Amino acid sequence: MLLTISTTVRPATDLGFLLHKHPDRIQEFGQSYGVARVFYPEADEERCTATLMLDVDPVRLVRSRGRSTPDHALGQYVNDRPYAASSLLAVALADVFRTARTGRCDSRPELAAGPIPLEIALPALPCRGGPEMAHRLFEPLGWTVEARAVPLDEEFPEWGDSRYVRLSLRGEVRLADALNQLYVLLPVLDDAKHYWMASDEVDKLIRAGESWLAAHPARGLITRRYFGRRSSLTRTAFARLAEIGDDVEEELDPPLEEEVTAGDGEEAAATAEAIVGESSGGAALPAAETGAEVTEGVSVTAPGTAAAEAVPRRPLNALRHEAVLATLAETGARTVIDLGCGSGQLVGELLGRPEFTKVAGTDVSAQALAIAARRLKIDRMPDRKRARLELFQGALTYTDDRFAGYDAAVLMEVVEHVDPPRLSALERVVFGVARPAHVIVTTPNAEYNVRYDSLTGMRHPDHRFEWTRAEFRAWAAKTGEEYGYRVDFRPVGDDDPEVGPPTQLALFGKASATGAGGGDD
Repeated sequence: MLLTISTTVRPATDLGFLLHKHPDRIQEFGQSYGVARVFYPEADEERCTATLMLDVDPVRLVRSRGRSTPDHALGQYVNDRPYAASSLLAVALADVFRTARTGRCDSRPELAAGPIPLEIALPALPCRGGPEMAHRLFEPLGWTVEARAVPLDEEFPEWGDSRYVRLSLRGEVRLADALNQLYVLLPVLDDAKHYWMASDEVDKLIRAGESWLAAHPARGLITRRYFGRRSSLTRTAFARLAEIGDDVEEELDPPLEEEVTAGDGEEAAATAEAIVGESSGGAALPAAETGAEVTEGVSVTAPGTAAAEAVPRRPLNALRHEAVLATLAETGARTVIDLGCGSGQLVGELLGRPEFTKVAGTDVSAQALAIAARRLKIDRMPDRKRARLELFQGALTYTDDRFAGYDAAVLMEVVEHVDPPRLSALERVVFGVARPAHVIVTTPNAEYNVRYDSLTGMRHPDHRFEWTRAEFRAWAAKTGEEYGYRVDFRPVGDDDPEVGPPTQLALFGKASATGAGGGDD
């Protein structure tokens, strides 16, 4: 099976630096089921193409299968796995391009950090859902997609199409993001995996999808298919995605749509369990608390119980947005800047409220801003609404005049992504230079992490730290005292009597501020 990656960035041979694979060499990487080879069929200043070829040995593949894998006799040896892109190729890609997937390139750091023109081709990709599914999964990520169904036999067109497509992707995308998208979406399109999935598979998905999955409109479908509809892993992943902050819409679990079809009862069970487990705070609720009867892994609400009559609890991300909007209304702010706006969900909610006369969003990620522009439909936005909006790229640890002049600034699930030695720079930029009348900061409460099933470590792989309630209060008090702000603290989500709320919020107000008003005193 083949995967080709091409670029026309000048000089195009820099692709070798980004992939950490020399264009003049053929390199081999052993896999448990065969051999992966990387070579460059073309490499010059104008255009460079890297090819990943996976040679699958059917006998080794059978010998490496788990004991619980069904024995299909001849079907174990004669199948499409050596020829069609699948989880086998995804695992080989993750192994061969391990460093490239992290976005690290000491020789070309600027090139690795930004989007470059890319073309990706897969001549044979099993795709449950046909070409339309390939468009549905890749187009929201900024790709121009060409997906053509492969006929069963070109000599007999009346036989119709096979389940395979020829896939071509073109776009300006950061190479690390492109590789991680392929790693996740190849087995999702195939709707199968060749290996047993353990709990660490959730961490793999969160790491690979941290810059794009939470904002993807089909993230529910992607997550269910990625885990083979294993309900416990799916539920845990939904809870983890709910913690990524502004990059998640209120509904993590979309309608079942075409995914629940004949034979898909296990997926329906996974979705039902995920819905029951989707509480304010993201943790799965015990059956005793929900009034549910647990039968074969599916939580079913018992008739006549309080849970059956109660309004479903809201996802934590929805509660976080509601808390921020309510706090902004309390301050009387008319102009607001979202510092670390991600894919622009909060920006869109602010624009939908006419009381906010000016709304700005800034993020260090160009890709996040591109997603925000698509989410907000800027190209079709009415002129009066567009005049209230400003989106721009910026880093919160560097002074930027564009951060100043707003009544309120929001840092929603942002500070925990900043390296601790750089926090003082953020404090100086936001509280010392921009100096809005009010600053709203939300961040995870580390004490609440024990309420999340299967969570080990922090809630997100990009978190540099997570504060307890005492640590957050100490930081906020110190910052307020240093820059002349008073601080008020509020819980977001259920305030657990033992560990506190899942999210903690601090409202900073300039000591001399009694209402709205931007700029220095």
